Amino acid sequence: MQLDMPVWRDAEGNTLACVEKIKVMRENLEELAQMAQDAYEDAILMGCDEAQIKAYLVSLMQALDNPYTS
Repeated sequence: MQLDMPVWRDAEGNTLACVEKIKVMRENLEELAQMAQDAYEDAILMGCDEAQIKAYLVSLMQALDNPYTS
């Protein structure tokens, strides 16, 4: 799966320039995308409604919690 990655920015809007950070981000997101695709395909093969599994994956991402906020 080929992903179009955005220009990553920090909370102040500054561009992240660290090549290693960008590499890790790309690898993590590619892995996540493949896992989501696999789960989606498995759900379809098991007879789940496509729209329902997509909606669940979206809600899963929206429910992510930042453990670093005070």
